[in-house]
Amino acid sequence: MGFYGFPGMFYRMDPTYSLVVIGAVICMIASANVSRSFSKYSRYGCKRGTTGAQAAEKILHDAGIYDVQIRHISGDLTDNYNPGNKTLNLSDSVYGSSSIAAVGVAAHECGHAIQHNVGYIPIKIRSAIVPVVNLGSKLSWPIIILGVILGSFNMLNIGILLFALTLVFQIVTLPVEFNASSRALKILDKSGMLYKDEVRGARKVLTAAAMTYITATVSTLLQLLRLILLFGRRDDD
Repeated sequence: MGFYGFPGMFYRMDPTYSLVVIGAVICMIASANVSRSFSKYSRYGCKRGTTGAQAAEKILHDAGIYDVQIRHISGDLTDNYNPGNKTLNLSDSVYGSSSIAAVGVAAHECGHAIQHNVGYIPIKIRSAIVPVVNLGSKLSWPIIILGVILGSFNMLNIGILLFALTLVFQIVTLPVEFNASSRALKILDKSGMLYKDEVRGARKVLTAAAMTYITATVSTLLQLLRLILLFGRRDDD
């Protein structure tokens, strides 16, 4: 809510709500940028005519990975690598497309598969904390709201700590995503799968995608700061 109450019926604007607005705006800008970049380079076909699925298969096999299944899933920009069942899932706009954007995104997801295969530490940490973070994200706001209703500072503290787990997860995710993109671009360049000018296009798409992770982290940090500020104010009252 953008307003907080004082004893009686008086309400005034909560200045900390601006932190939420700032976070939402930068996330919207980053999301629009990645959509624009992907759309632009989806219109440019790579000269070798390699599809996203073909690129993924070649990259995985060249890395000695044969136990990862490449799947076609619905949607746009829903691509992901699932280490649990070892599936590399490519969306409608990537799987059968031979665009620069499609090959870049497919290579990025292969980067995650390679990370998993070589035991990249940050992705191990991220996978390990997923269950705790999921639980924390579900319980944080109900506990915070209950703490406000009951006037319990202990419950507020617990709720804020649980919310902070999301920020920890996002911070750990940053090196995972940047490393996957770095691996992808090096592979695309060295293998000759994309020409130099095409690699530059793929880099722009992956850089735009990486910015969404940065802005999401900043947005969560701002929300956490707001909770801390609000809690401090309530504590003083």
